[in-house]
Formats: sequence, structure tokens, C-alpha cells
Amino acid sequence: MAKHLDLEEQEQLAELKHFWKRYGNAISWALIVIFGAVAAWNGYHYWQRSQAAQAAVMYDEVERAAVAGDMPKLDRSLADMQERYGRTAYAEQAALLAARVYYDKGNLDASKGALGWVATKASDEGYQSIAKLRLSGILLEAKNYDAALQQVSGTMPKAFAALAADRRGDIFAAQDKKAEAKADYLTAYKEFDERSEYRRLVEVKLNALGVDPVGASKAVSASLAPVSESQK
Repeated sequence: MAKHLDLEEQEQLAELKHFWKRYGNAISWALIVIFGAVAAWNGYHYWQRSQAAQAAVMYDEVERAAVAGDMPKLDRSLADMQERYGRTAYAEQAALLAARVYYDKGNLDASKGALGWVATKASDEGYQSIAKLRLSGILLEAKNYDAALQQVSGTMPKAFAALAADRRGDIFAAQDKKAEAKADYLTAYKEFDERSEYRRLVEVKLNALGVDPVGASKAVSASLAPVSESQK
């Protein structure tokens, strides 16, 4: 019985050697690739965490400079952050913060530059949309209507669609293009939640243009309502 088991073991060993001789090299390379991918994945996530931690520290520097009104330090901190950690959300937040401070200090070029960086470089659509809306506002104040309109004419996330339409209405109204302004204000009015303060503000703008959005909405609803047999 022992000899029989020994023979079986020898046969299995021989088969294993044959299998390994034929496929061992391929298996080894496959394992190297798998383990290498796992190591790279872990390394990438470690790098991301490290980048985020360092970016958070630098964001604090930007924030301190902004609160103190130290503009030279704000310039340096923001530039360093954009260069070293430009792919992090902290850099996008820092640029938006700096843009507001620049605007408050009257440095419109610096504000537009910071907002333009977020609008074109940010990976987060929300931050991009905020930057475009703010940038369009500055350009509108400067009466650079075409550039202002360009910022809010592209595709935007649904959460910002109404705000973009409202801003387009403002731009057209400033140019006395009443028909275009009405159309975009109506779009904004329909998109905003009924309880939103923004919706009431858009309603005021429409009223100023001679449009009653509430009455218009009721008229549309009535025209779409099914006709009863007694009304036929």
C-alpha cells in the first residue's frame, strides 16, 4: 500500500513538474503583474492621501493670508498651491477664496485670473460652475458682454442650470435685448424651486420686463389640460 502511494505521489510530482515547466514562466509573470498592480494601486492611494494632507496645510496658509489681507503672501501661497497641488480640491477651493479677496480689494485682473484657472483646470464640475458664474458676473460689471455670456453658455450641471440661465438673462437685459432676457429668465424661473428666494428675484426681473410668470404658467397649464365632454 505504501509503495502504491509512493508511486502515485511520484506520478503527481512528475505531472506537477511537467505542468510547471510548461506554464510556470507564464504564471510567474502573471503574478508579478498582479502584485505589481496591487502595489501600484496602494502606492497611488498613499500618494493621493499624502498630497491631500500637504495641500490641506498649504490651504491653511492661503486662508490665513486671505483673512489677514496679506496680498503678497496670498499671491505666493496660491501660486505655490496651484503649481504643486493643482490637481487637488484644496487648490480649487483656495483659488475661489483668493478670487473673492482679490475682488474685494479691487484687483479685478487677479480675481479673473484665479476664477479662470478654476473654470478651466478644476476637475470638479461644481467648482467649475461656481467659477464660471462668478467670472461672468465680473465680466458683466465690466460690460464685456460677449465674454460674460461665453462663461455661462456651455453645458452645466443641473444644480447650476437655473443660475446660469438667470445670469444670461442679466447679460441680455444689460444689452437691452429684452426678448432674449425674457426667454432666459423664464427658463430660470421654471428651473428654480418654488420656495427658492432666487425664484422670487427672477419673478421681479420678469415683472420689470412686463412678464407675469405666474400667469403665463397658469395659461400654459390650462392649454394643456384635457377638454371634458361638456366643453366639447
